[in-house]
Amino acid sequence: MTDRDRFMLPLGLLVVAVFLMVAFQTVQLVRERSNLAAIHAAQEASIQEGAKLRQQLEALAGETAKLAEAGDSGAKAVVEELRRQGVNLKPPAK
Repeated sequence: MTDRDRFMLPLGLLVVAVFLMVAFQTVQLVRERSNLAAIHAAQEASIQEGAKLRQQLEALAGETAKLAEAGDSGAKAVVEELRRQGVNLKPPAK
């Protein structure tokens, strides 16, 4: 048995082990990617609903600020209270 033959079996086992490790990692990453895609798709409806709610809230805040500028006492009280809490309402841009 030559020196070359003595190292072929351990080297072959090492190559097979590295190949199996890379294949396993690839399968795991593909599964994880598909799971993340499914989670993203499931959250899309919530994101759309949140954006719609934000638009409605901004419209309501803008109208309240517009009423306060026009002299409505209730709207002025709301705007002032929100300003004290650190929230500034601005009328919508024209």
